Amino acid sequence: EVRLVESGGALVQPGGSLRLSCAAAGFTFDDNSVSWVRQAPGKGLEWVSVITWNAGSILYTESLKGRFTDSRDNAKNMLYLQMNSLKFEDTALYYCAGGATLTEDYDFRGQGTQVTVSS
Repeated sequence: EVRLVESGGALVQPGGSLRLSCAAAGFTFDDNSVSWVRQAPGKGLEWVSVITWNAGSILYTESLKGRFTDSRDNAKNMLYLQMNSLKFEDTALYYCAGGATLTEDYDFRGQGTQVTVSS
């Protein structure tokens, strides 16, 4: 069974940092590109980033470059998203997504972890 389980979401003040984690199981993680996507309240899904199987390519949506950093540990089947200088508009449910491509597509995603940026 394919599983992606996100964790690390929390309530954080503007300007703060969070590190999200995603544990993968049930598929060949180190053969797959994986993505982060998010959904803000009342809005549609927004693609955040993608990292290829060996981290040789890491792409971000333009508005998040410089604040978010995507990484992975293939030995642990883990994906991470380091988020710095958080803003109110970063409030969203964050999902990791497997079977990803460099054109913002993916095949499956987890249940998500909530990030709330509030003072």
